[in-house]
Amino acid sequence: MAFGRRRQAEEPAEGPEVTEEPAEDTEEEAPAVAERADSAAGGPWDSEDSYPDIQRLDFGSMLVPVAQGLGFQVNFEATQVDEEGNPLDGRPVAVLVQYEQSVMQLQAFAAPKRSGIWDDVRRETAKDIQEEAQGQIQEGEGPFGTELLAMIPTPLTEEVLAEMPAEAREQIPAEFVEQGWAPQIIRFLGVDGPRWFLQAVVQGAAIEDEEQWQVLEDVLNGVVVVRGDAPMPPRDLLELQIPKEFSEGGEEEGEEAVETFNPFERGPEITEVR
Repeated sequence: MAFGRRRQAEEPAEGPEVTEEPAEDTEEEAPAVAERADSAAGGPWDSEDSYPDIQRLDFGSMLVPVAQGLGFQVNFEATQVDEEGNPLDGRPVAVLVQYEQSVMQLQAFAAPKRSGIWDDVRRETAKDIQEEAQGQIQEGEGPFGTELLAMIPTPLTEEVLAEMPAEAREQIPAEFVEQGWAPQIIRFLGVDGPRWFLQAVVQGAAIEDEEQWQVLEDVLNGVVVVRGDAPMPPRDLLELQIPKEFSEGGEEEGEEAVETFNPFERGPEITEVR
């Protein structure tokens, strides 16, 4: 998203400077955080919880469920560039889960031990959408608590249309082309856990298609967040790693091989689970 691309890579939303909070184990969590972690409704789970034993991809700070028809992609942020500004190296900053015409971005962040940050993140995100992107927002209650639905006007200039694949361009209603912009609907979900915050951003058909959303909801419900013991400033992105399945060249019995990818040379590839 144009209004928040930097923040999605580095932190869930812009806010005041924070100081590092030491990892403590002698005080109780805030009620909202504790209730979510102990909820009988399911996950997302903390790695210290007793969570269901299902197949997951290990992204380091997140264990993400796999299921038939899902695709996985890792977004990178450049950490080193050449003289012309081309990226040479980078770090993974987000996991994308794809199902049919829907995509869900997952990111996990450090959070204070005694309070959640989703309320603040949600307010800041709403403000950015309204003031910077000239969009509209609406809050509502969902399966993971309060969430945010946003409509952001996306420009449809001649240059943008020319860069689109022909099949995608043909699907755009004529009225959107005539007015020069199309509404982009984005759903923001947040879960406060013990010393972590998990953010999910959903786009595509799952906004209205209940079947596609149910698949993504099941994925989010099964995510396990691995916070670690190291003290971190709240809102720092928890470190992501590339699962071994993304680099193994050979096929294991009953599984499909996963290709190695370099996001700065060929673009990140989707790994599909069949």
